[in-house]
Amino acid sequence: MSKAKAKPENQFEPKIIAFLCNWCTYAGADLAGTGRKEYQANVRIIKLPCTGGIDPLFLIKAFERGADGILVSGCHPGDCHYNSGNYHARRRWNVFRPLLEFCGINPDRIQFSWISAAEGGKWVETINGIVDSVRALGPFESYQKLNTIGPEISGGAADASGETG
Repeated sequence: MSKAKAKPENQFEPKIIAFLCNWCTYAGADLAGTGRKEYQANVRIIKLPCTGGIDPLFLIKAFERGADGILVSGCHPGDCHYNSGNYHARRRWNVFRPLLEFCGINPDRIQFSWISAAEGGKWVETINGIVDSVRALGPFESYQKLNTIGPEISGGAADASGETG
């Protein structure tokens, strides 16, 4: 039987979005699950073919829709199933980080990791670490402002599809 930790009633529980490589990190998360390893359940997984295909706007959109923290995790460098996708992801992150700061998003809310399919234990450590660190940062409440950055669109109000009328 698992021993659940008693949590204060009003303790903040962060929403974490994890963008995972299908080949390595997702398989590592699956290994943790099949091995019945316990970790915090605050994570919602988005499985992608490769972290190299993540558009930085996906991360902004996750925050805009209420995420408190984000994990991007893929194959170890040199082990990418698409040859160099994880290198592209790492380079994008280095360029994207200053943009986050410009938008008023604490870069500590996004973590980048490499987890192989055989590292279920590392998945558990990574998830528990990011949940604890984002919990310490508190809720990300600036997401309402994210869609107001930049020039306003004049005209009608935006409908659900994002088009103006």
